[in-house]
Amino acid sequence: MSKSFTDQLGRSVELAQTPKRIVSLVPSQTELLYDLGLEDEVVGITKFCVHPKEWFDNKRRIGGTKNPNIESILALEPDLIIANKEENLEEHIEKLAAKVPVWVSDVTNLDSAVDMIKQVGDLVGKEHEAGQLSTGIQNGFKNIQPKTPLRVAYLIWRNPYMTVGGDTFIGDMLRRCGLVNVFENQKRYPQTLMEEIYSKKTDIILLASEPYPFTQKHINEIQAFLPDIKIQLVDGEMFSWYGSHLLKMPNYCNELTLL
Repeated sequence: MSKSFTDQLGRSVELAQTPKRIVSLVPSQTELLYDLGLEDEVVGITKFCVHPKEWFDNKRRIGGTKNPNIESILALEPDLIIANKEENLEEHIEKLAAKVPVWVSDVTNLDSAVDMIKQVGDLVGKEHEAGQLSTGIQNGFKNIQPKTPLRVAYLIWRNPYMTVGGDTFIGDMLRRCGLVNVFENQKRYPQTLMEEIYSKKTDIILLASEPYPFTQKHINEIQAFLPDIKIQLVDGEMFSWYGSHLLKMPNYCNELTLL
């Protein structure tokens, strides 16, 4: 008997049975599927699904999050595709959903991430495992020791420089670490200039390792413009992966030493 699920966009998703052939279009949700124990069920992932390494090395890769190979995905004959509102394009989701059930997440903070984990667990018949992961994540975040409330600008892109607003998942992670996002009152991922960052009385600029791979070279480049503001590289996965990777975030936050 088929069962109906509602995804985080409010869409109805009908499954004829517990999924046996799953394609994931979202790196952090691919890692979640691994930690839920779906080794045999997951048949396709993106080229950005780097965790776990054995899946990245051995699972069929079907393109990127923004440019998946639709034909390759359908050739795998999936009975479920897992996508995300922000990371995947609506046109691709609609094209795939015309052929295969597609469940779409919409994660903007810790609460919606935990909800996503529980819903995916229900979707794939791993309710118990998802419940354990969710509890572990929630308990971990209760043990975060907030940082001194430094004013930070978190950069995710270069040429143009882009940062994060307060309505993003990264924005929520910054708050939970006790940091003050100088772009808290802006939406999504605004472009910015060094002059604007300076004008906001920023204490420290955090350069994420992804999606743009910032390095020491970029610290030196920015420091030339802003010699009085501290600049530090941070692990972008810790701030932006919203699946089971969240188990690692509390310790990362507690151990993060800001210059």
